[in-house]
Amino acid sequence: MKPRTIVEKIWDRHLVASETEKPDLLYIDLHLIHEVTSPQAFEGIREKGRKVRRPHLTFATMDHNIPTINRFQINDKTSLQQISALERNCREFQVPLADLNSEDQGIVHVIGPELGLTLPGKTIVCGDSHTSTHGALGALAFGIGTSEVEHVLATQTLWQSKPKTLEIRVEGKLQPGVAAKDVILHIISKHGIGFGTGHVIEFTGEVIRALSVDERMTICNMSIEAGAKAGLIAPDEKTFQYISGRKYAPKGEELEAAIKEWSLLATDKGAKYDESILIDGEKIEPMVTWGTNPAMAAGISGSAPAMEEEENRAELERALHYMNLSPGTPMEEIEVQHVFIGSCTNSRLSDLRAAAEVVKGKRVSPRVTAIVVPGSQRTKREAEEEGLADIFIEAGFQWRDSGCSMCLSMNDDVVPPGERCASTSNRNFEGRQGKGARTHLVSPPMAAAAALYGKFTDVRELYGAKLFT
Repeated sequence: MKPRTIVEKIWDRHLVASETEKPDLLYIDLHLIHEVTSPQAFEGIREKGRKVRRPHLTFATMDHNIPTINRFQINDKTSLQQISALERNCREFQVPLADLNSEDQGIVHVIGPELGLTLPGKTIVCGDSHTSTHGALGALAFGIGTSEVEHVLATQTLWQSKPKTLEIRVEGKLQPGVAAKDVILHIISKHGIGFGTGHVIEFTGEVIRALSVDERMTICNMSIEAGAKAGLIAPDEKTFQYISGRKYAPKGEELEAAIKEWSLLATDKGAKYDESILIDGEKIEPMVTWGTNPAMAAGISGSAPAMEEEENRAELERALHYMNLSPGTPMEEIEVQHVFIGSCTNSRLSDLRAAAEVVKGKRVSPRVTAIVVPGSQRTKREAEEEGLADIFIEAGFQWRDSGCSMCLSMNDDVVPPGERCASTSNRNFEGRQGKGARTHLVSPPMAAAAALYGKFTDVRELYGAKLFT
C-alpha cells in the first residue's frame, strides 16, 4: 500500500460507499449537537417518522444562548425556545444532554475533549463551524449544516467529497510570550483567509509538537478561518496522556489497545500532500487583528497598513473605516474598552492560567470592562479550586459561568456600538460581538495585558521572558 497521510487513513477507515465522481458516504463516530442548529433537524426527523439511529453516539449541550450571569434566567424568547427544544428533543430521542444543571455542560468544543468523547481517529461532526477544534487530538472533525445534522441523526453517516491535504509545518522555537493563538493568526495573516479552501490541514513541525494539547486545540480551532475544511494534528504521547482518565475515554487494557492503534494514524514517511507550507516559528510575535477578518492582523510591533501600495485597497479602507483606525496606526496605540477571555478558542484551564499570570497582583484599567468566561462548568470549578478565579476577581475582572458568551452576539454579553474589545475568540467580522462592535483578536496573555493598560501592549517587553518560562 502506498504511503498515506493521516487524513487519508481516517477517511479510508470510515468509507461506507464510494462511486466515481460522486461524494463518498462516511460513517460518523461522534455527533455533537447544541441548541442553535439542532431544532430544525430534530423536527425533520419527527415529521418523517424516523428515530435517531445511534443516540449513544450523539452528545448534546447548550452553550450559544445561555447567560453567563444568572444562567437559569433566560429572558430572550428565541433563546429560551431553542434551549427548551433541545431539552425536549433529547428527552424524546434519548440523546445524552449536558444541561444547565450538569457539571459536564460547557462550550461544545471544550467539553468534547474534556470528557474524553473526542478521540484520535474518530470522524466527528457538529452543526458548528469550529468543530475543527477536535482535530487537535488526531480526529477528522468538521462543521456541518442543518440538513446534514438531520442526515447524521437519522443514518449515522454523511455524504462528503474527499478533500485535498495541506501540510503546514511550523519549525523552530517560539519566543517567550508567543502563544498558540499568535501562531495561527500569523499563518492566516501571511497567507489569507482562503488559502486552505478545499483542504484539510495537518499541522506538523517542531513548534506544533512542543505545544500542549490545549494549545493545539487553539490552532485547529482557527484552521477554518483559513478557509479549510478542518485542521488536525497527529496524536502522540501528549495526546495519550491527555486522554487517560477522562470520563468517557477507554480505560485499562482497552486504552492500551487503543493507543497502539492510534499510534498508527501518523502520516506515513513518503506520503504526499497536495500542498505544503513552511512557517518559521522564531519570527512569530504576539499578534493583534486590526481589521474585519482574521487575516487583517499584525505583530504587536507593527501597524495597520499604510495603504500606499496595497492591491486590495478598497477592502482595507472599508475595514479601517469600520474599525475607526487611520492607515499606519501602530498596534500599541489602539485603546480598548472591553476585554473578553473565553470562547472555544481560548477558555480552557491553561488559557486561564496564562492570563492570570499576567494580571496577578495588578488591577484592570478603570477604562476597561473585563470578563473571564470559562469554557465549561468543570473548568470553572477547577479554576476556582486552583485560585485563578480569586486572582481575576481581585484584579477587577468579572468571573462568569461557562458559555459562548461574548464570542458572538447571541446572548446577553455584547460589546456596545463603536467600542473596542480585545477578544480571545476566533472571529472579528463586522457586528460579530454586537452591532457596531470593533473586535481585536489576541491571545489570553495579550488580552490580559490590554485589560491592565487599556491598550495593546507587548507582553514580552512588559514582563520579560521569566514570566513565560
